[in-house]
Amino acid sequence: MINTQPVLFCFRNDLRVSDNPALTAAVETGQPVIACFILDNTSSNPWLPGGASRWWLHHSLQNLEISLAKLGGQLILQRGPWDQSVLNLAKQADVSTVFFSRAYEPFGATQEVNLKSQLDSLNIETKRYGGYLFFEPEQIKTLNDEPYKVFTPFWKRCLERLNPKLPHNRPQSLDFAKVSLPSDKLENWKLLPTKSDWAVGLKQTWRPGEEGAWSRLTEFFDGAVQDYKEKRDVPSVIGTSRLSPHLHFGEITPRQIWHYAQAALSSAPQLQKGTDAFIRELGWRDFSYHLLHHWPHLPESPFRKQFAEFPWQKDSESLRKWQKGQTGIPLVDAGMRELWHTGWMHNRVRMIVASLLVKNLLIPWQEGEAWFWDTLVDADLGNNAAGWQWVAGSGADAAPYFRIFNPVTQSQKFDSDGVYIKQWVPELQKLPAKHIHAPWLAPESVLKQASLTLGQNYPLPIVDLKASRQRALDAYQAIKT
Repeated sequence: MINTQPVLFCFRNDLRVSDNPALTAAVETGQPVIACFILDNTSSNPWLPGGASRWWLHHSLQNLEISLAKLGGQLILQRGPWDQSVLNLAKQADVSTVFFSRAYEPFGATQEVNLKSQLDSLNIETKRYGGYLFFEPEQIKTLNDEPYKVFTPFWKRCLERLNPKLPHNRPQSLDFAKVSLPSDKLENWKLLPTKSDWAVGLKQTWRPGEEGAWSRLTEFFDGAVQDYKEKRDVPSVIGTSRLSPHLHFGEITPRQIWHYAQAALSSAPQLQKGTDAFIRELGWRDFSYHLLHHWPHLPESPFRKQFAEFPWQKDSESLRKWQKGQTGIPLVDAGMRELWHTGWMHNRVRMIVASLLVKNLLIPWQEGEAWFWDTLVDADLGNNAAGWQWVAGSGADAAPYFRIFNPVTQSQKFDSDGVYIKQWVPELQKLPAKHIHAPWLAPESVLKQASLTLGQNYPLPIVDLKASRQRALDAYQAIKT
């Protein structure tokens, strides 16, 4: 006898129709499906989406609604605590089973446990699926059955097992349940900016949604992947995939990317070096969530306990100048302005701007983490926390405490002609490449010819790089055990 009782499928950070294991499983029951998305904007959630993430979420949900409409259905939109909202929907619709993709953030994982307990009491089945990573955090352990703390052996172990199953195909049709449930209008959520349209640059740069993700992937493999290993550190060229926000919102999966890459390699073996380097970066994403799962306080507290004693400085004025790209250090300012305009920053530059904040300025890494969380379209709890702790030297697989990026030499090496700087810091357009990396060292005659008056139309450096480097080394040495 055919079961006509509906099942509930909850979209989370898996805003796609293809290769969605939880959605596929719901469809394969043969029962009518109800699809929903819960906006959990409750104050008890310590990591509510930032401004750039809300902008992306709006457009991604908009595209998802269109995809589901083409399949003959509707996306139910509701707000509230995720677990309670899902429970209420399940009871209202009298469903037999609730399907969803797992969360890796500590807050979301706790909600899943609470939801399952309450659904069990109602004899409603709970089905939870992965698909966000290559490997679930529990799958990769050391020979001593412990979580890895260093990326290289972690990734080596992953590569020994990396052979993802074929992605699930996009369903050709869906049997949507004929039920009437309350649903919000997406525009009423006010995820888009209301006071001023600071999102103009985001609109110019990104195309959220599943189709946008595939467009990015094909464009990358049609071009930049071949030289990815060499050019991924050059911020003035599009040498990276820029898939990070699409991955964060689950508009595309790592295994889809992996299988696409293997197909590309079969006809173009010359892409092997670039592809290997690119897939390794996806491995860092897995590693970040591996750390977050096993050490859930990673976003708030230093992994290395001795960093609790680090002599951080409170300097709101320097923090504000760093946030606004007004440090007087061109490569740093270029990166921070790129971030503000596009909601994204080149990874090499992310490390440099972070190093200046936590090492030269001794401002706590949590301040930088919070700013990135609000301004990045790819704001991702695992990656963001692990990245900031890596730069600070407090993380599991951290940069050595004595590694302090010199933004001038980094600029000379990776933006030698100042192309990236001139794109984002137009005040320096007329400076010759020789002086653009450190304008404060340029002769007065050169500054005058470039119509530049330091301290007026471009700031003087907010910190002495040499002296602050030594100050950081002394501080790190003091807590070294």
